[in-house]
Amino acid sequence: MSDASEIMRRIDGAVCQNPVTNRIGLQERLFARLFQGLVYAQIWEDPVADMAALGLSPGSDIICIASGGCNAMSYLITDPASVTAVDLSPAHIALLNLKRVAATHLDQPTFFDLFGRADRPDNPALIQNKLAPHLDPESRAFWQRHAKRFARGFYRQGVLGRFIGAVHLVGRVAQVDFRALLQAQNLAEQEVFFTRQIDPLFDKRMVRHLARQRTALFGLGIPPAQHDKLAADADGDIVRVLRARARRLVCDFPVKDNYFLWQAFHRGYEPGTTTNLPPYLQRANFNAVAARAGRIRAVNRTFTDELVRHAPHSLDAYILLDAQDWMTDAQLNALWAEITRTARPGARVLFRTGGTDDILPGRVSDQVMSFWAYDPAASNRAFAQDRSAIYGGVHLYRYQG
Repeated sequence: MSDASEIMRRIDGAVCQNPVTNRIGLQERLFARLFQGLVYAQIWEDPVADMAALGLSPGSDIICIASGGCNAMSYLITDPASVTAVDLSPAHIALLNLKRVAATHLDQPTFFDLFGRADRPDNPALIQNKLAPHLDPESRAFWQRHAKRFARGFYRQGVLGRFIGAVHLVGRVAQVDFRALLQAQNLAEQEVFFTRQIDPLFDKRMVRHLARQRTALFGLGIPPAQHDKLAADADGDIVRVLRARARRLVCDFPVKDNYFLWQAFHRGYEPGTTTNLPPYLQRANFNAVAARAGRIRAVNRTFTDELVRHAPHSLDAYILLDAQDWMTDAQLNALWAEITRTARPGARVLFRTGGTDDILPGRVSDQVMSFWAYDPAASNRAFAQDRSAIYGGVHLYRYQG
């Protein structure tokens, strides 16, 4: 089997729960094809909230999902012994490897130009001439084809970047100028902007029609199974869920402190800032990130398949993003059996859900879950602090074995 075929088999196995002969099965396979390329130029889970909830300490061994690589890089500021980042998208692995190599071989201003501004015309040559020789063959081949993306606004690229571009097009048609939101001086002004400018968009017939189509939300990285879970939270009305999540993003966190809001409404980071950024891009953290970048290992396989390769009692922290929303009961049980086998005393697992509720009770065996205790206080704090604002819940479990 070719490498491309093996990658597609893994993605199909993770996403597809229905036969190809029905409509949802076809939609699942369409969604799976998107993960052959770049989906997230930036990860959409807040690493600051995650690090606080997990209580990461020096010397920890961490395993996470790579996505855009921002969080795996940001965890380096906690001085871990290792960070293993897995992802089914070869593009996400190539992106994390590029960040890891760049941190080691560039100075801070050049590193920031590449990933903070991500639109400089000399970025492709920098990648090809200075960074590519240090990349693994697969990542090098990827960036030989795609380095030009860093000259034309990298955060406008990928599936999510194009989706956000479509949202801006809807805003222009409706004569909504998002620049006024980014100039808001306080939460009250942000609330007024949302109420007058953004909230009415959800009442437009075209928006309501598109939101109800499973394929329309593929750009947010939402597969059919997760779309249905989101709708179930609002008695089948997905528009109500999207409206509430948009309000949380716009109204609950100050513009000056929420780089996710800037990505959504500016399609890049706040110009001139040194702090309203993912931790790995903040100037004060660069030396630590650069010194520890070699501790990251990026792997193109499933979370469970990677855990099988780890020794018993060898990991301290697991960050699953929202991957479990995609899983069948059999996949969840296989995953948690490996998490339990590899967990050290005091290990923590953090994950998100598209819906509000924890999805594990009644689905993962009682025998496995008897080793774990749910931490509702930490879960609620992490959810309240998550500036990305697009999930229904953040959940933290602690190992009791």
